[in-house]
Amino acid sequence: MATTLELALLYLIAAVLGVVACRMLKLPPMLGYLVVGVLIGPNALALARDSAGVKYLAEFGVVFLMFVIGLEFNLPKLRSMRTLVFGLGMSQVVLTTLGAAMGNVLLAMAFAWVGVQWQLNWQGAITLGAAMAMSSTAIVVKLMAERLELESEHGKRVMGVLLFQDLAVVPLLVLIPALGDSGETMARTLAFALLKAVVLLTVLLVGGQRVMRWWLTLVARRKSEELFVLNLLLVTLGLAWLTEHAGLSLALGAFVAGMLIAETEFKHQVETDIRPFHDVLLGLFFITIGMKLDWRPVIDQWGLVLLLTCGPVLAKAVLVALLARLFHATPGVAIRTGLYLAQAGEFGFVLLTLGAEQGLVAQQWMSPVLASMVLSMLATPFIVMASSQVVMRLSSSEWMLQSLQLTTIAKKSIKTEAHVIIAGYGRSGQNLARLLSQEGIPYMALDLDPDRVRRAAAAGQSVVFGDAARLPSLMAAGLARASAVVVSYPDTPSALKILHLVREHAPAVPVIVRTIDDSDLERLRDAGATEVVPEAIEGSLMLAAQALVLVGVPMRRVVRITRDARDARYSLLRGYFHGADDDTVEELQHARLASVSLPTAAACIGRPLIDQALHAIGVQVVSVRQAGGRVVEANDSLILSGGDTLVLSGLPEALSLAEAKLLRG
Repeated sequence: MATTLELALLYLIAAVLGVVACRMLKLPPMLGYLVVGVLIGPNALALARDSAGVKYLAEFGVVFLMFVIGLEFNLPKLRSMRTLVFGLGMSQVVLTTLGAAMGNVLLAMAFAWVGVQWQLNWQGAITLGAAMAMSSTAIVVKLMAERLELESEHGKRVMGVLLFQDLAVVPLLVLIPALGDSGETMARTLAFALLKAVVLLTVLLVGGQRVMRWWLTLVARRKSEELFVLNLLLVTLGLAWLTEHAGLSLALGAFVAGMLIAETEFKHQVETDIRPFHDVLLGLFFITIGMKLDWRPVIDQWGLVLLLTCGPVLAKAVLVALLARLFHATPGVAIRTGLYLAQAGEFGFVLLTLGAEQGLVAQQWMSPVLASMVLSMLATPFIVMASSQVVMRLSSSEWMLQSLQLTTIAKKSIKTEAHVIIAGYGRSGQNLARLLSQEGIPYMALDLDPDRVRRAAAAGQSVVFGDAARLPSLMAAGLARASAVVVSYPDTPSALKILHLVREHAPAVPVIVRTIDDSDLERLRDAGATEVVPEAIEGSLMLAAQALVLVGVPMRRVVRITRDARDARYSLLRGYFHGADDDTVEELQHARLASVSLPTAAACIGRPLIDQALHAIGVQVVSVRQAGGRVVEANDSLILSGGDTLVLSGLPEALSLAEAKLLRG
C-alpha cells in the first residue's frame, strides 16, 4: 500500500511526463493528464488507485475551473453576447441533450440488430446527452488563440456557445442527481433545489458584490501578496462549502465567488494569483478521470468505441452548423463553428462521472464512452487544422467571400506604393496611422475586428478586414510594394508568422515588432525583425526622462540621454538586478545585473580592468563606483582599487564565475 507521499510523487511525475510529451507534440496538456491517468490507473500498470482522498482533492480542480469561468461571466459581457450565448448556445445544449435522449431508442434498436444489448434508461440518456453537449473550452480556446481566431466571426460564435455550456453546467450538476428519484420525488427535489439556488444567489449577488469589493479592498491595503492569495482560497472554498451544505454543489459556490469578484477592480490580479491552483488541481482531476478508463473492454469493443466517437462528433458538428446558420452565420462560418465544437469537453467528464455515481449510467458503458470522449478530444487539433479545406469543399460561397475580402484589400492598396502595412489597428496601430498621415506617408492597416474596421473605414481611414498572419492578405495589401511592415500588437507567435512570410516573399521590406518586454527580443531578431520595440523599456525611458526633467536636468541633455539609450538598441537597459521573484526558468535565461565590491586583498587590485578578461566568460562591466563614491565609466585601462564596486551584466552562471574571479585572493 503506497503512502500519501508516494502517491503524491507518483501523480507529480506522471503529470510532468504527460505535459512534457504533449508540449513536444504541440497538443493540449489536458490530453497528457488523461493518458498518464490511464497508464498509472488500476486497469493498466496499477501504480495508483483512485482513493477517496485523491478523488476529493481532484474535485477542487473542478471548483477552481468554475471559479475561473465565473470570473469571465460579468454582466456587461453577457449582455453584449446575449444572442450568441443565450440564443445559439442554449439551442445547442438543449437540442444536443434532447437529441441524445431520443437517439437512445434508435441506438438500442441498431445495437439489437448487431446482437449488442444497449441498456440505458431515459435518465441515463439525458445524462449522456448532457455530457455530449459539452465541448472542450481548454482545447478550443487555446487553438483559436494560437490561430488568432478569437475575434473572427466563427470565433465569436464558438466563444458564445462555450460560455453557455459552462454556464449550463451549474443547473445540470443539480439536475443529474435528482434524475435517480421517482417522478414526484424528482419534481420536489428539483423545485426545492431551485428555490434554494434562487434565494442563495439573490442574497449573494444583490449584496455580495458590495461586500466583496469592501473586503478585497481591506485585504489589499495590507499590501501582502500572501494574505491576498490566502483570502482568495478562503472566499472560493468558503462559498463552495456554503452551497454544498445548502444541498447544491461545490462548483456552484465557486462559480458565484468568481462572478462576485468579476465585478471588482481586482479581477485581473485574482486571475493571475489563482491560475497555479487552477491548473495543478484541474490536472489532478483529469488524471483521476483517466484512471477510470479500462482499456481491455475498449480493445474488445473497438467497433463500439469507434461508433461512439464518430457518431456524436459528426452529429454534433452538423447540429451546431445548422444552428449557426439559423442565427445568420454565413455557410463557411457555420461549418467552422460546427467543426470547432464537435468534440467532447472537460465538463462532460464531470457530468458523466456524476451520472455513474448516481447509477444512471452502467459501469460497463463507462470505459467505451470515456474512450470515445478522449479520442474526440485528441482529434480536435487535427479537425481544426483541416477546417479550411473542409469549408472550401462544402461551401462554394466561401471561395467568393475570401476572394471578395482579398479584392477589397487589393482595391484599397493598388494605387499605393512605398506605404506602411500596419498589422493590427488597436490603439498603437491607430496612433501610428495618425503620425504617418501627418507626415503624408501612406499606410494600409489590417485588423480582425469587424466592428473596429467598419467604424474606422467609415471615418475615411485606410483599414480593411484581414489577417496579417496570412500570406494572401499581406500580398493583397501590397507587401511587394511596401516600405515597411509594423506589427502593432504584442503577440510573439503571430509576429513570428508575419516575419516568416515577409522574409520569404519580400526580404527587402523592414519589419518593426512591438512586444511587452525584451524576453523574446533575440528570438524575434533571429527571425528577421529589423527592430523590436519592448513596451517596458520604452516606458522606463519615458519615466527616466520625466524624472530627469523634474529634478532640473536640461531638456537638451535629457533628449540626448534617451537618444543614446535607444541608439544602443536597448542593450544597457536589458539587465536588471536579481530579486526574490526572479528565480523562474524563463528569467534564468536572460541577462541580469550584479554588483561586486572588491576587497583590498583581491589579486586584481592595482591591475587594469582588461587583465581580468571578463568578456571572455560573457560578462560586461557596465560601470564602476569607486571607493570615494564617484561613478566612472568602465574602460579597459581603468586601474582597480580596493573598495571599488563593479556593476556587471551577464547570465547568472557567467556572473558567478566573474565574481569568483574578481574576489580571488
